[in-house]
Amino acid sequence: MSPYFLRVSCLLAAMTSLPLAPPPLAAAEPTPREATDALHRAVRFFRDNCSAEGGYVYRWSADLSKREGEGGVGPTTAWIEPPGTPAVGMAYLEAYRLTKDPEVKATALQTADALLRGQLLSGGWDNKIEFGAAARNLIAYRVDLKDAQVGRRFNTTTFDDDKSQSAVRFLMQLDRTLEFSDPRIHEATLYALDAFTQAQYPNGAWPQRYSAFPKADEFPIRPASFAEMWSREFPAAKYDGFYTLNDNTISDLISTMLDAYDIYGDARYLAAAERGGDFFLRAQLPEPQPGWAQQYDRDMHPAWARKFEPPAITGGESQGVMQTLIVLYRRTGDKKFLAPIPRALEYYRSLQLPDGRLARFYELGTDRPLYFTKTYELTYSDADMPTHYGFQVGSRLDRIERDYQKWRETPTDKLWAPVTPTPPKLTAALANEVRQIIDALDSRGAWVESGSMSYQGTRDTTTEVIQSATFSKNIVTLSQFLAASRSRD
Repeated sequence: MSPYFLRVSCLLAAMTSLPLAPPPLAAAEPTPREATDALHRAVRFFRDNCSAEGGYVYRWSADLSKREGEGGVGPTTAWIEPPGTPAVGMAYLEAYRLTKDPEVKATALQTADALLRGQLLSGGWDNKIEFGAAARNLIAYRVDLKDAQVGRRFNTTTFDDDKSQSAVRFLMQLDRTLEFSDPRIHEATLYALDAFTQAQYPNGAWPQRYSAFPKADEFPIRPASFAEMWSREFPAAKYDGFYTLNDNTISDLISTMLDAYDIYGDARYLAAAERGGDFFLRAQLPEPQPGWAQQYDRDMHPAWARKFEPPAITGGESQGVMQTLIVLYRRTGDKKFLAPIPRALEYYRSLQLPDGRLARFYELGTDRPLYFTKTYELTYSDADMPTHYGFQVGSRLDRIERDYQKWRETPTDKLWAPVTPTPPKLTAALANEVRQIIDALDSRGAWVESGSMSYQGTRDTTTEVIQSATFSKNIVTLSQFLAASRSRD
C-alpha cells in the first residue's frame, strides 16, 4: 500500500439520518469536476515545468530558477532518494489506481522511463540520474552500454537512504498494475531484483553500496562480537562495503524482497528476506550489551563510518531491526526471529534518556551516550551537537513491545494475510482538505509554500518553494476525493 494512502473511518453523521438519499452537498464542498481540473492542472504543471525528462528533485524555488535534491542541481538532473523521483512516481501510480485517469497513468509511465534511463549496469541506482549527454558519458547506464563498455564509468549502486529500494518498489508496483504487460518495465525490475540478491553477503547482510558482487570466500559467516580495542579517532577509511544497518538499509531491503515475493511469487526473494533476518540475529551483540551497531566490518565488529558515526551500540536503527524481525516472524512463523527481542527491549529500556528518548550512539563497554561537538570531537556531552544529524532519537520501545506480545500470542494461521486497501470514504475532513488544496493551487497549477533552499549558499534569499513531498501528498488526496465521490454516486 502506498505510504500516501489516507485511511478515513467515519461518514458524516447527517448521512446516517437520511436512508433514502445522500444529504445535499455543502456549499463549500468541492465538486468532482473541480477536483479533476485541479488534478490535471497540477500534474501538467509539475510534469512539464519541474521534471527532468520525467525525473524529479526535492524542491524548486517558486520561480523555478533553482532546483535541489541533497545538493543543488541543474535542469538535466533528477534525484532518487524520497521524496524524489520514485516517491513522485508512486504518487502518480496511487492517483491512477484511484481514478483510472489516463493522463495520470501516462505521467507515471514517463517517470518509470526516467528510472529505466537511470538504472546502472550494476542493477540499481545512484543518488541521481543525469540526462545531459556529457554527464551520461561518465556513467554506466544500462540503456546506453553493454557490460564490456563499462571501463572507468561510474557503476555503483547505492542502498543508502532507501534510494535503489524505493526505485525498484515503484517499478514493481507499476509492473503489477500494468499486469506485467510492459516488457521494458518488467525486465528492468527483475534485473534490479536479481542484482540485489547477488549483492547480498553470505551472512545475509547488504552493503551500503556496491559495484561488484561479493565473493563468498572473502566474507566468512560469524556472529557479532566486540573488538579488544576500538579507536576513538576517525580513521577516514572506506566503509561503503560494511554490513550496513545505518538509515535502515537492510530493513528496507528486506521489505523490498518481501514485496517482490508477493508480486512475483519467486521463492528467491523470500529466501533473501529471511537471510537478511538471519543477519540481524547474528548481528545482535553479546551480553551485557545485546543491541546492534550501525555498521560492522568483516570481522563482525562495530566499525566507524562517517566522522560522526563511531563504533557503538545504536539506539536508532536497532528499533527498526526489532520491528523488521517481527514482520519476518509474521511472514514465516519462525520463532527464531522473535528470540532476540525480549532481552533487547529490556536492554534498550535501561538506556533511555531522562526525557524518554534514546541516544543514537552508546559507548561500547560502558553504555554511556556518545555525542560529537560541532567540530566533530567525540564527547559525552550533548551541549554542542551538530544540527544536521539526529544524535538523539525517539523511543518506539512501547509500540515494539505491544507488537511483540500481540503477534507472539497470535495463532500461526492468523499471522499474515494480504492487505486490501480500504476504499476512501467521503467525509467532511476529506472534503475540507480538498477544498484547501484546490484553493491553494496558483494560476500555473503549482502549490507554492513558504520555505527556503538548503544548498544555494548563505546569501540565498528564497522565501517560497515548490516541494515534491507536498505535490505527491496533494495529488493523492485529490484522487481519494474523486474515488470517494464516485463510490457515493
